[in-house]
Amino acid sequence: MNGQGGNGGAPTDVLDEIDAELEPWWRPIAGLLADGDSGMAAVFDAHTHIGQNDPDEQAQTLVELLAALAPLHARAAVFPMHEPDGYTAANDEVMAAAADNPETLVAYCRVDPREPDGGAVAEARRCLDSGARGIKLHPRAERFGLDEPAVEGLVQLAHERRAPVLIHAGRGIPALGRNALRLAGEYPDARLILAHAAVSDLAWLWCEMPSHPNLLIDTSWWSPGDLIELFTLVPAGQIVWASDSPYGRPLTSAVMHLRYALQAGLGVDELRSIAGGQMERLLAGEELRSFDSAPGEADHLHPHLERIVSHLTAAMGAALYGGEKSELLSLALLACDVEADDENADLIRRIEAQLQLATELATEEDPAIRFPPSLRLNIATLTIARTPAAPLPS
Repeated sequence: MNGQGGNGGAPTDVLDEIDAELEPWWRPIAGLLADGDSGMAAVFDAHTHIGQNDPDEQAQTLVELLAALAPLHARAAVFPMHEPDGYTAANDEVMAAAADNPETLVAYCRVDPREPDGGAVAEARRCLDSGARGIKLHPRAERFGLDEPAVEGLVQLAHERRAPVLIHAGRGIPALGRNALRLAGEYPDARLILAHAAVSDLAWLWCEMPSHPNLLIDTSWWSPGDLIELFTLVPAGQIVWASDSPYGRPLTSAVMHLRYALQAGLGVDELRSIAGGQMERLLAGEELRSFDSAPGEADHLHPHLERIVSHLTAAMGAALYGGEKSELLSLALLACDVEADDENADLIRRIEAQLQLATELATEEDPAIRFPPSLRLNIATLTIARTPAAPLPS
C-alpha cells in the first residue's frame, strides 16, 4: 500500500477509502445541517492536532489535517501534539498555520502547567497576544491535576480573555470533574471544554452541568454507551463536536457523533449547535446558546442490532487494548443474517458490507499500527448499528 501518512502509520490512501465509504452516511446529516443561504453544512471541529514528536507515535502535518477536513468543508481548532521538549516552537508553528489558513484553522496554544517560574501562564499570554484563541491542557501527557497551581492562573487568563481551555478528560487520568466545576464557577468567562466525552467523570458530572453553563464537553470518543449518555444527559448547548484528529478522522467522527445525537432525539437546531454553531459563538466571545436535555431514545434496539452492537463493542475494546478480536467480529457478522423482509434489513445489509470491507482491509495491515484503518471502519460501523433512528444514505 502506498500513501503512508502521519496517521500513526495508517496508510493515507486507505483512510481516504474509508472516508469515501462513509460519505453517503454523511450526506443526509449534512442536509440537516445545511444553511438556507449557502446550502452548506457549517461544521467546526473543536479538537485537532499537528506535530511530529508525540511519544504516542501519532503524527500529523498541516497538509494532512487540511486534507482530512476538506470532505466536510470544516473549520477547526488546532494545537500541538505532545512535545516532550517544550511547546514554544510548536505553538509558533500552529499560529503560523492558522494565520496562513484563516478561513479553516483557529490556533490554540498548548502549555505544561508544571513549567517553573510561571512559564505556562507566560507562554499562554504570549500566544494569546500573538493570535492564538484558546489553550490546550493535557493532564495525562504532562502528568498534572487540575489542582496544579498554574492551572488556576491559566483559567484566570482565559476568563480575562473570554477564551476556551480544552482539557483532556479521557483515559489514563484520575477524576478531574470536581476541580473543573470549581474553576468554571470561579471564572465564569472562561469556557472550559472537557475532551473525550468527559469519560473520566461523566457518570455524575452531567447532573451538575446545567448550573455551570461555561463548562462544555467535546465528543471525541467512540464507546456507544458513553456517547448515548452524553447526548441524552448533557444539554446540547454544552456539547461540541470534535474528532481528535489524527486519532479520529473528521468525516468518520462527524458521521458517528452526529448520528448519536439524532439517536438521542435531538432536533436540527441542537444538531447545528453541536456541529459547529456553539464553537463559532464561543470563539467570537458571544453568549453561548442554551438548550434543554435530549428527550432520549424513542425505541429499544432491534435484537439483531443489539447483538451486532454487543459483539462489536467487545471486539473494539479488545482491539484498542491489545486483545483478540477476530472471534467477536465473526459473531457480529453472524448476527447480520436477517430475512429480506425484516424491518432493518437494509440497514443490516449495509452494516454487513462494511464489516466485510474491514475484514479485507485487516488482512493487509501492519499489526504494529495502533489505530489501523480496519479498526476505524469497524468503530464507525458499530455506531451505525447503534443509531438506527438516524437516516440511511439515499
